[in-house]
Order: sequence, then structure tokens, then C-alpha cells
Amino acid sequence: MRLARFSRNDTPQYAFVQQDKTDGKDYLVVLDGHPLLQQVSPTGERVALDDDGVRLLAPVIPSKVYGLAKNYEAHAEFMHEHNQSPEAHAPSEMVIFTKPSTSVIGPDDPIVYPSYSHDMNFEPEVAVVIGRIAKNVPVEHAMDYVLGFTCVNDVTLRDLQGSDPMWTRAKGFDTSCPLGPWIVTKDEFDWRDAQISFTLNGEDVPAASGTTTNLIHGIAEQIAGISSFSTLLPGDVIMTGTPNASGTLKPGDEAIVHVKGIGDLRNVIVADSPAD
Repeated sequence: MRLARFSRNDTPQYAFVQQDKTDGKDYLVVLDGHPLLQQVSPTGERVALDDDGVRLLAPVIPSKVYGLAKNYEAHAEFMHEHNQSPEAHAPSEMVIFTKPSTSVIGPDDPIVYPSYSHDMNFEPEVAVVIGRIAKNVPVEHAMDYVLGFTCVNDVTLRDLQGSDPMWTRAKGFDTSCPLGPWIVTKDEFDWRDAQISFTLNGEDVPAASGTTTNLIHGIAEQIAGISSFSTLLPGDVIMTGTPNASGTLKPGDEAIVHVKGIGDLRNVIVADSPAD
């Protein structure tokens, strides 16, 4: 099942996304409430994704976003080879950072390149969306707390990451967490071997691709580890790690994260506008 959050004439709503076999198009089956807060049912209304005034939004607005750094050996090696990390290999312990809810944007929303940075990077990843309150969850039961999965671009200001050991500005600036295009529920997604790829300005970037098979700390382990110190709420997001090389973004670029079984998350980078 695909679950989307969308706006129609600036009014946010939730919907199931269903493909019509007669025309091959995706349609939004409008729901009568918030699926993370209450039982919902279809209203009987169906809206085409390409209708005027319809726009997909970030599928959730989490209370918090956690991310794992260097959670693939290939990415840890890439960072070291490009003088972005002193360690030649991935650390044995989870390296966890956060992004605030204000960093979240949706499909086709602009990623704003801050004027105080000169090195913005893309990091395509699979994101976990939590479905119910999780605290001190054991690994063997961790997937019971997952609603589903979506695409995420962990946009990072690499120059600030080097000067800020907490990564607060480098990872948490406004628009740094594009999510979407929708949530695919865990029963319909191969999260153990999710294929991740990235397209920049219409060209595939093979060095950025990978699969969750190569995660150092698996998804269940991540949920257990994070919930041991922080209560995860419905709608909270865990970015599981970028699988391989990252790369540079600049104003005007079109960035597309693709996860097989979920879809495409597209955003365009724009320059920061000076204050009036």
C-alpha cells in the first residue's frame, strides 16, 4: 500500500495511491482523516495526481528525524579517500545525528543552498517511518513498530560538517531533508534488499547506488538502538545511511533519489535569496 500526503488548493489531506489498470495512471484515493492518529477510511473521492491544484507533500511531518552516518563501509571509505573523514573504515558503534522537523520538505520542493556554505552534497537513502510509539524496543520486535518506508535525500553542507563537530548546521538547515514521494507499507517493500540510486540533471550517478543488504547496522538494530535513549513517535523518521559516494550539488541542479519499490523523490536546488 502507498500512503500519500497531498494538498489540493492549499488544503492538506491524506490518500492511498492506487494505479488504475485501464489508463496506467496513479490516483489519490482520499481519506477522511490522519492515518497515524486515527482509523481512516476512503471518502469515495478519487483525484488524479496530475490534476490542477494537486501537489504531493512530504508524506509525514515528523517530530524528529534521526540519521546514521557511515553506516555502509563503501561510504566510510569514500569519505576517507576524499579527505572528509580521518577514519579509513566505518566505526563499530552507530554514529547517530538529528535533523529538526523544519528541515523536512516534500517532492518537487526547492532545496535552498545557504549563502554561508560552498559545498552542498547529496546523500540518497531509504527512510523508515515509525507507525507507533517505540521505547526500549528489542531488536527482534523492532519491525512491529514500522509503518513503512520512503525516499530521503540527506542533504549535507560538507564544508560546515568539517568545522562543526555536532553537524547541527551541516545536517539540520532548512530544506535539508526532502522526503517522499509517499510511504510504502512494510508488507509491500523489500527493506532487506532495497535498491538505491541517484540521478543528477538527468544522468545516473552509478557511484551513489547501493542496497540495504550492505547496511552495517540493520534497520531493526537502528530502531532498537535509537529507541533505547529516545522515544520514537508515530511519523518519526530514521534515515538509514547513504550506501556509497556522495557528490556536489549547486543551484539549478535537479536531484532525484530513486528507491526500487518506492519511486522517485525529485527536488531542484535554488540559491538562497538575500533578506529584504
